[in-house]
Amino acid sequence: MKKCFYLILISLTGYIGNSQIKERPLDSIAEKLIIVEGDSIFKQSIALEEVYIFGRLEFSSYQDKLKYYILRRKTFKVYPYAKMASERLEELNDSLLKIRSKRKKKKYTKQLQKFIEGEFSEELKKLTRTEGQILVKLIYRQTGNTTYGLVKDLRSGWRAFWYNTTAKMFKIDLKKEYHPESIHEDYLIEDILQRAFAASQLKRQESVLDYDYSLLTNKWSKTEKEKK
Repeated sequence: MKKCFYLILISLTGYIGNSQIKERPLDSIAEKLIIVEGDSIFKQSIALEEVYIFGRLEFSSYQDKLKYYILRRKTFKVYPYAKMASERLEELNDSLLKIRSKRKKKKYTKQLQKFIEGEFSEELKKLTRTEGQILVKLIYRQTGNTTYGLVKDLRSGWRAFWYNTTAKMFKIDLKKEYHPESIHEDYLIEDILQRAFAASQLKRQESVLDYDYSLLTNKWSKTEKEKK
């Protein structure tokens, strides 16, 4: 199991357009303009980040409450690794685009793997089976690709198959995806993340997947009410 997680992680790894605003005369109705510090352009409004209003956590039983908080603890533990995997993968892809030599690309990839190994390998060895499976799901959330797919892209298809087979021996599926719209546990993980982001308990990193948390909350709330 320890070797499996070690292999999972070591395998992972602006343009700013400035539009020219044309000057236009003000009409007879006075406009309220705002100037943001450090910006020379007057604005009529300020874009704010999206804010979620979280409802109070409610559980149908003590067992459900216990499961949620156990899931919360495990999610908090592995999220930083998934976030790091996404950042390292983006860093790797950006760097490889600038390197033309195959030999230099291979050398750079090995250097990055050694860096990740030294930074996180010992911590990953401490993960439990369920924590490992949550990590696999969150890697999909952050990258849009399964851990199996990432290994296959960065290594070979045979090694990806081998890693997946080895992981299954420990009940961990490297092909597992993240679907909060259809899997209740995945929604609970998303709920845990969004609440943690809002409370600054975890550093926010947006998912590359296309879903709306507020719509998911409405859907699952309705489903839970119908069960009662």
